[in-house]
Amino acid sequence: MRRPLLLLLGLLLLHQGHCFEFVIDGEWEEEASEVQDHRQRHKRAILTSEEEEDFQAIRGDDITVKSYRVESRITSRFAHVTVRSSVVNSGSKAQSIGFNVQIPKQAFITNFTMNVNGITFVGSVKEKTVARNLYTQARARGKAAGIIRANSQDMETFKTEVHVPSGSNIEFELHYQEMMHRKLGHYEHNLYLQPGRLVPQFQVDVYIFEPKGISMVQTSNTLGQQFTELIKVVSTDNKAHIVFKPNLQQQRKCDNCTDSAIDGTFTVMYDVKRDSNAGELQVSDGHFVHFFAPTNLSPLPKNIVFVIDVSGSMWGVKMKQTVEAMQAILDDLTLDDQFSIIDFNHNVRCWSEDLVSGSSIQIADAKKYIQNIKPNGGTNINEALMRAVQMLLKASNQGLIDSRSVSMIILVSDGDPTVGEIKLSAIQKNVRKIMREEFSLFSLGIGFDVDFDFLERIAMENRGIAQRIYANHDAAEQLRTFYSQVSSPLLRRIAIQFPEDSVSEVTQNRFDKYFSGSELVVAGKVLPSESNTLTSFTTASAVIFLLPHRVLQARLDIQLVKHQHSFTGFARQMWAYITIKQLISDRSLAQTAAKKRMVTKQIMSLALEHQFVTPLTALLVESEDATERLLADSPRDPKHGCCSATVLNGSCRPHMCASHPVDNDPHFIVHLPGSNMDVCFNIDSKPGHILNLVSDRGTGVVVNGQLISSKQVHNSKLSTYFGTISVDYQPDGVSVTITTDMIAMSDGSNNHSFTWAATAEITQDGINIVKNSHVIVTVNDNIQVMVLLHRVYKKHPVNVDFLGVYIPNDNQYSPVVHGLIGQFSREPEVNVFDIHEGADPLKKEATMEVKGNKLLVTRGWQKDYRRDTRQGSNVYCWFIHNSGKGFIDGHYTDYIVPDLHSFL
Repeated sequence: MRRPLLLLLGLLLLHQGHCFEFVIDGEWEEEASEVQDHRQRHKRAILTSEEEEDFQAIRGDDITVKSYRVESRITSRFAHVTVRSSVVNSGSKAQSIGFNVQIPKQAFITNFTMNVNGITFVGSVKEKTVARNLYTQARARGKAAGIIRANSQDMETFKTEVHVPSGSNIEFELHYQEMMHRKLGHYEHNLYLQPGRLVPQFQVDVYIFEPKGISMVQTSNTLGQQFTELIKVVSTDNKAHIVFKPNLQQQRKCDNCTDSAIDGTFTVMYDVKRDSNAGELQVSDGHFVHFFAPTNLSPLPKNIVFVIDVSGSMWGVKMKQTVEAMQAILDDLTLDDQFSIIDFNHNVRCWSEDLVSGSSIQIADAKKYIQNIKPNGGTNINEALMRAVQMLLKASNQGLIDSRSVSMIILVSDGDPTVGEIKLSAIQKNVRKIMREEFSLFSLGIGFDVDFDFLERIAMENRGIAQRIYANHDAAEQLRTFYSQVSSPLLRRIAIQFPEDSVSEVTQNRFDKYFSGSELVVAGKVLPSESNTLTSFTTASAVIFLLPHRVLQARLDIQLVKHQHSFTGFARQMWAYITIKQLISDRSLAQTAAKKRMVTKQIMSLALEHQFVTPLTALLVESEDATERLLADSPRDPKHGCCSATVLNGSCRPHMCASHPVDNDPHFIVHLPGSNMDVCFNIDSKPGHILNLVSDRGTGVVVNGQLISSKQVHNSKLSTYFGTISVDYQPDGVSVTITTDMIAMSDGSNNHSFTWAATAEITQDGINIVKNSHVIVTVNDNIQVMVLLHRVYKKHPVNVDFLGVYIPNDNQYSPVVHGLIGQFSREPEVNVFDIHEGADPLKKEATMEVKGNKLLVTRGWQKDYRRDTRQGSNVYCWFIHNSGKGFIDGHYTDYIVPDLHSFL
């Protein structure tokens, strides 16, 4: 008897009369256990700059975008942004229409509303557990939809998709809020504009209101020179209005083109007037915000140890850009500064064992040293940091450090530790143990191989900050810009205080350093008082700033009401925003489960009160009469993978999986739990060949993969990849076919298909498909296959999109199972001996005894892409040469089958 079909995909057609539920998730999943290692935190997928070129705000094949409007209201450095679009399905058939918005990573979504054919859906923030319960209920009723958020450089992509009939009218509206941070003497507000098509009504408005006055406002863009003159700026003493409103002809790439030339970032930069070094104190809506950015102060001397990763992974553009940046950074040092350079791979070297002055002779010698660095080897972060701290300690103990100076370590690395101490929590503890209060650590992570969460924690714990550097053509400029932000310390040990009986719930008010061009911000609640005066006391390095201020709340509140485009609730929201951001940092550093639970409750309470979508909350969107709800969920946390797994040092490790990285023939990684080792091998087959992965006539399950090739030969080799994966369940005649374009299920009479952009769940005849950021196919609740999609830049001259496959070894097969992967459900006895140095000092060689064969094997690593779909995580394994010969049964050609549905 056939089982009933349960379909959860996109927003189901409105004319079908279904109810909907819709949830927007925050950035990362709540851990299943409070005591899990920090490395279990959700690492979000990264879009490369090439993929960004494929981004479109509105997606659909035959649609009419009537309008696209962006409005930013910035009041006292706090921005509320609204993005609206009106779209019509002009096609003759029902179709999916996507609404995508790139928002700054530091922003919090506050609402998302949608009107579909007159039905309005409005949002409210709920606890994530509540949202998940609603999602579960919706799934049980067969009604749900999908939404995801992904990353790209400094922006994060909000994506949603709605499936509607022909002629439908859809209006999308997204709201988010963020605080402007002052860097290098100005605030910067970025809006990413890429409608992907011509829009009759296209308009961007940015309104700025600063009570103390605006000293400067400028715009820049990466849209193209032709748009610069279309940007209009009107500025008065304390207000500014920036408008960008190109007409249809002005949007065209050329006079007769139908494509839009609008594709890039629209940036507004401004600064405010400051009449006192004591700062600016604003009071509104029962809250205060204190801005502290003194000027005309002399920079303090610096003691800097640059710690530079020169491991093999830094080879090429990363090292070239780092060297280029270091040349400019060294030129910035003065005679009052002291510095040294430590470079490290599996070894640690010092340009100078002691700090030296920033004289022209020393700088020239240091430049020459940097220029001659040749990247190679592993990564010994622990020893490099220990050496850097010891260098500062030695100088301090010998009285060689000026008491007024600022001592800092700047770490530049692109990967996880592979040599020496490799446990991140141990490295963190080691550094914390020997660092003095007067020392700071700043971390720069290049690319995405590096565990940025770790760099961020180790920096925050040691009075510094971390920043990700994107490994592209302007990496050197990113490094220089970061250094510019910390190169001119003006004050140390700053405390901004208020009389205890005048304020409450004050955000962080003690700061280790104040750098030129930045700003310190403290917010809190104002307590009821008969006094009309609120006073702040700021102390820093024996300097005292006194700022008396009359608490005439009504004055600023009245001003805000008068200004049509001001953000009246800015002080209240800014206080909550700062508090939540600080609590999220506290949570990541919490060393006990009790502390973490307490901070979690605080975040949850504030996020619900102030309607912020955070990592612990979600946004429920429902119709005004609450009879219809939409539910969209962010992707499941990929750290849990596809398989039943053990947790080793806080990492989910597959029991047995096959994986497939970019630019290589199919790689297989087999975990042997009995021997506690991973074994890897490649299959060097030809495009078009279909390889059998699992063939189990006993259960009726067969899993096959068809190979595709790269676009052309690269490095004398035509690479192959999995382009199609097929999972068949013969007893019920159901097949699932997964390609790089879509996922399809068929039982011979009924067909269901959907794209990779959708979130879906289908259950039919013993097969369940769950599609989030990846696809999980489960057969009869006991055999599972997970498939990942790896996208590449569509105009790349060599690479193509491809699939990765993960199959757990606790699948319950029959005794007759076989296939390239299926055969290892019966673990072979493996013995590795005679381990010795190989031709590559980082890759040992050995002899492996398996299945009566003695094989020469090499210690290396392959990529597991479940946690990080862009760069992957290294899995160390013994590599079998010659397409797995001697490790797999027979020859790899024995596993080539005639079609996607064939058993072995």
